[in-house]
Order: sequence, then structure tokens, then C-alpha cells
Amino acid sequence: MRHISQRQIKMKKTIVLLLLLTLLSCYNTEHNCKDFKTGKFKFEYKVEGVKKTTVFERNDSIEIETFEGKTDTSRIRWVNDCEYVLQKIHPKNMVEKKAIMMKILTTTKNSYIFEFGIVGSDAKQRGTVEKVSE
Repeated sequence: MRHISQRQIKMKKTIVLLLLLTLLSCYNTEHNCKDFKTGKFKFEYKVEGVKKTTVFERNDSIEIETFEGKTDTSRIRWVNDCEYVLQKIHPKNMVEKKAIMMKILTTTKNSYIFEFGIVGSDAKQRGTVEKVSE
């Protein structure tokens, strides 16, 4: 019976770790954020088990959102190609006065996964947006 030394065990672990790291580095998430700076979009989510839909249209500096028959307009300030800050133009209360940080995490051909939260807060939520048209 052959005895395996501690050095050989460490060497095998190192090789396995390097192989795993090589495989993981080949996985690249898509970040074509520029494709989503403008256009018409749809965001679907559930609130207490009820499906809700928000439709919004965005150009480089303005986002017009329609939710349950109500329309709001926000200014957009792009931080970089994948992050922007939304600020309502006509807030109706203190909560609406707070800016929202939006960060596109990954993209596909016609959708993106994003993270959002009130500027300065650690609380974040995630969602998926679908691009409806240019």
C-alpha cells in the first residue's frame, strides 16, 4: 500500500482549487448597460401575492413611469453606464423626495437585473426589467 504525504495532498488541493478558479473566471456576466439607457420598459413584481406592473419610458435625462393609471416623472443622473440616480420632479410627500439609486447588475438581449434603494440606505431590493421597445 502506497503512503501519500502531506505535501502530495496539499499539491492535489492546490491543483483542484486552480482548476475551479479557472472555470469560474470563464463565467462572465453581461453588462451591456448602454443598451438600456433609453427605451420603453416593463417591470413586473408581486405585492402580497398580487402581480403589479409598472411601465416606464426613459431617455438620457428623464424617466416617465406609469403605475396603476398614475404617471410620474423623474430626473435621471447617470453615475456611470450601469448606475443612475432617480429624483422625482414633483414629489407629493417626504418619501417621494428621497432619491433612488439604481444599479444594473446583469443584462441579456432584452432585459436586465437591477438593484435599487434609497440613496444613503443599506436596504436594497432587486428586480428584473424587460425592454419593450427602443
